[in-house]
Amino acid sequence: MNKHLGSDFDDFLREEGMSEESAATAMKRVIAWQLANAMKQQGITQQEMANRMHTSRMVVKRLLDANDTSVTLATLARASSAIGIPFRFELVKTVS
Repeated sequence: MNKHLGSDFDDFLREEGMSEESAATAMKRVIAWQLANAMKQQGITQQEMANRMHTSRMVVKRLLDANDTSVTLATLARASSAIGIPFRFELVKTVS
């Protein structure tokens, strides 16, 4: 008997202890894509972004790495300021 039969993917991730990691990766991929897209539209290179953020180009590379979830809120705040787009982070209560 398949214990996952009739359950959804979110249930599976929770049961396997992978829900938080998957959510963090998904959020980081969206943020990395949004930053890269904004940089491209504004013609900002990684070096220019680093200069605007007062950091190294390696930090920018990690920020744009969709799989690196270790970015800090302070780094995200500096990045959003550097591209002139406000950063909003919020907890959203879902109905179960």
